[in-house]
Amino acid sequence: MERITLKAEKRDIVGKGIARTLRREGMIPAVLYKGGGSIPIKLSRKELSQLINTTAGEQVMVNLQFSDGDSKLVLVKDYQVDPIKGDLLHTDFFEVSLTEKIRVTVHVTPVGEPIGVKRDGGILQHVLREIEVECLPDKIPGHIEIDISKLETGQSIRVSDLKLGEGIKVLTDLDEVVANVIAPLVEEAAPVAPAAEVAEPEVIKKGRKEEEAGEKT
Repeated sequence: MERITLKAEKRDIVGKGIARTLRREGMIPAVLYKGGGSIPIKLSRKELSQLINTTAGEQVMVNLQFSDGDSKLVLVKDYQVDPIKGDLLHTDFFEVSLTEKIRVTVHVTPVGEPIGVKRDGGILQHVLREIEVECLPDKIPGHIEIDISKLETGQSIRVSDLKLGEGIKVLTDLDEVVANVIAPLVEEAAPVAPAAEVAEPEVIKKGRKEEEAGEKT
């Protein structure tokens, strides 16, 4: 598993005002979680943003190097982004040990174009985009690729079909569908409304009766 080193600093003061000040100084407030406890820290916005953007949701081991000489092996737990500007606002890490198994979610990435789509015009459905696994931190796959090029219409790939490395236990239901190809949608022709009956003869007939009544008077 890929490992990246980032410089970090511990911080004693927390709060929204402090967070805004840190961002103005080019830093990002973060929290490091471990065994029910937490430590507030800060990192370079440039370095952390680059990590988030380049990994694109993949699991990456991060080695946090502190100015006091301490170091922590962590994974990115979560992060917050400004919904309007897209700027990174906050990040959560959780500390891991290379000797302790952990549970994490891993993205599932389809590769190729299904036969059922290319040849038959079917529709690909990417149903399950991530699965939960349990393993040692250095065994965590960045992502899981599935070859969907041989899928025909009506066929599917389930969690049980995924090929994972040794020492990785899948916790997601093995019967869940990851991707499938369904038949193309066929639009039904709208029913034609029956033509309305013409009532003109009755109108004419009624008009004649009125004329006849006028002649008699």
